[in-house]
Amino acid sequence: MLDKNRVVVAMSGGVDSSLTAALLKEEGYEVIGITMQIWPSSEIPKDNEGGCCSLSAVEDARRVANNLDIPFYVINFQDIFEEKVIKNFKDEYAQGRTPNPCIVCNKEIKFEAFLRKAKELGAYYMATGHYAKIDENKEGRYIIRRGEDLKKDQSYTLYNMTQDQLKHTLLPLAGYHKEETRKLAQEFGLRVYNKPDSQEICFIPDDDYNRFLKENYPQILKEGPILDVEGNILGRHKGLPFYTIGQRKGLGLETHKRWYVVKLDKEKNAVIVGENEDVFAKELIARDINWVAIVDLNEPMKVTAKIRYNTSAAPATIKPMDGGRVKVLFEESQRAITPGQSVVFYNEDTVVGGGIIE
Repeated sequence: MLDKNRVVVAMSGGVDSSLTAALLKEEGYEVIGITMQIWPSSEIPKDNEGGCCSLSAVEDARRVANNLDIPFYVINFQDIFEEKVIKNFKDEYAQGRTPNPCIVCNKEIKFEAFLRKAKELGAYYMATGHYAKIDENKEGRYIIRRGEDLKKDQSYTLYNMTQDQLKHTLLPLAGYHKEETRKLAQEFGLRVYNKPDSQEICFIPDDDYNRFLKENYPQILKEGPILDVEGNILGRHKGLPFYTIGQRKGLGLETHKRWYVVKLDKEKNAVIVGENEDVFAKELIARDINWVAIVDLNEPMKVTAKIRYNTSAAPATIKPMDGGRVKVLFEESQRAITPGQSVVFYNEDTVVGGGIIE
């Protein structure tokens, strides 16, 4: 029997998850803090200030738990993280796509494996420091809405959540702005109140993708031609994973013309470049769709759609396709639509659903 008063908080050692634990305890919940060990112990960054995977981050989380007088555990999620997140990261790059490992981590680790662990501990709820809202609509369906702080809103990253996961998740920071979060954390006496936000991918603490791929997956880095959109050879590339749609710098082409990456052609092992206007498109196809606010898409629907986390949602129409895929038709051309990234659909501030760009 799960205890509705017990909640397990995913604690990263940062200000958001720390305040999440503090707020829930103040509300009267029985709070348990857990930091997920998702990296090999031999590769733990020692002094990555602000990073979510450093030894100092674990100790920060432990100190916050001690300060709040709540139980705290470090639990090993290394194997499942390696299998579900890092392997996907490598496989997607090997196929000429640009993955978003944080989206995969939310789906497979935070709201799947972590929630399963929370339930094993008898907790009805798990909680994170995401800036987004979980509500229940009039049809009794759980929905995700944008957080109050639109600059920090993380609803985009949560579109993969299932109804059961939403039912068992608390997001206490939904109504706060980041400045309020830091101020409240200081009032609670949490020393991490002014700790910098982590910006990098947790398993690449120096944010150097090229180095990580060279050291760990050199077999997917095969040199090949750089072609223009008409098929003319302009130069050589160092491996498809080193390039992304819309990229201009670092192409190494000896020409005065400005070239932009418009496509990564896996079959030809070629980087296709063109002019700036070639980077824009008005439609895309998405796969692996997860619907949140609706059960399924049976007819065209007008939405706004985001093709990456740090862009604005743009007006579009989504149409169902065979195989559970969706065609997205934008009213205005979008720059650098990138296969492997996620597209998320909104109805005003509510997440309708989302999927992976083909």
